[in-house]
Amino acid sequence: MSSVALPSAPATAMPAPLPRALRGVLSLDDFERLAQRHLPRPIWAYVSGAVEDNHSLAENRRAFADLAFRPRVLAGVAQRDLSFALFGRRYAAPIGLAPMGISALSAYRGDIVLAQAAQQANVPAIMSGSSLIRLEEVMAAAPQTWFQAYLPGDQAQIDALLARVQAAGVQTLVITVDTPVGANRENNVRAGFSTPLKPSLSLAWQGMSHPRWLLGTFVRTLLRHGMPHFENNYATRGAPILSANVLRDFSDRAHLNWTHLAAIRRRWPGTLVIKGILTPEDAVIARDHGADGLIVSNHGGRQLDGVVAPLRVLPAIVRAVPGLPVMLDSGVRRGTDAVKALALGARCVFVGRPFNYAASVAGLAGVAHAIGLLRDEVSRDMAMLGLTRLDQITPACIRPVADPRDYFPSTETHA
Repeated sequence: MSSVALPSAPATAMPAPLPRALRGVLSLDDFERLAQRHLPRPIWAYVSGAVEDNHSLAENRRAFADLAFRPRVLAGVAQRDLSFALFGRRYAAPIGLAPMGISALSAYRGDIVLAQAAQQANVPAIMSGSSLIRLEEVMAAAPQTWFQAYLPGDQAQIDALLARVQAAGVQTLVITVDTPVGANRENNVRAGFSTPLKPSLSLAWQGMSHPRWLLGTFVRTLLRHGMPHFENNYATRGAPILSANVLRDFSDRAHLNWTHLAAIRRRWPGTLVIKGILTPEDAVIARDHGADGLIVSNHGGRQLDGVVAPLRVLPAIVRAVPGLPVMLDSGVRRGTDAVKALALGARCVFVGRPFNYAASVAGLAGVAHAIGLLRDEVSRDMAMLGLTRLDQITPACIRPVADPRDYFPSTETHA
């Protein structure tokens, strides 16, 4: 069930001039290095880490490296258009901000900063249900933001949450379906991060040894907004981040099934997107249950270690649900990554950790700069490929890096 068509957001100038701290930031990876110095080790581990042996985290990047480009030349690429239509709205570029839990702990008012930067750039952004700022505040600051929900335990709680989300003005609801049980995030435990956060001498030292984060994010949040709570897992306010009761907000969802999604589709009047699809079979089921779009994702390697990289299954999923918008996240770090995903059928790509890092080191200006870097890379890459519009990005633009035919050409002769 598609939402009512919406006009494009008005163009808004990007923040300027560029802060001194960002003048040496030339790629999204540069934000990661800055954030590692800026954030206390437990917070850094939560954002950067994955699960168990990080095989999926590495595989997400390897999948992009396994594809090479086939550029065409002398194509007249002086004018390029990166805009695209999705769910009745026209966006400026095929990149978006993925949902990131507790981002207000790594950046002051992180959820609002991320949503505002995306709206200013006219690209999609998804707010996480595991956020520490009330959904209503984010929607007031950036009304076009999508909301990603982790389903509560029973249908009555689900209905109550949907009513709240609808009342807040959300038009695009994203349901994440790849979290039936809690992931084995050993890296968090080793670095001293836990849910709930547990005060300790080590945690106190990490705060004191990172004074810019301590004063600029944590103390500033406490003084102005009080102790952070999980605000959006239910229709009512969740537990404080230091409370043992927070475990209720992350209880197992192993009992949830497609019947719950069907009930959500009947209840939800807006656009419905399912995130966490990795097989054509589930893509078809999601479509048949009324999904308006899919996000092919393995949660950035944060759930099941060893799971397939979304890029590798993207073409099969696109073929399985013709006409349904299919998007992708997990592992995108460059414009070249975005172009490869578009060539395999993605309508757009979502990026998580790098935008979180950007918010942590430079707030709104940092996220705006990160969006600009990625957008400019996509535009430049299109020019290098001889393309001027997104609909020209097709499978013909790419090929496997290692093709035996390159090294062992046919010896057949032709008359």
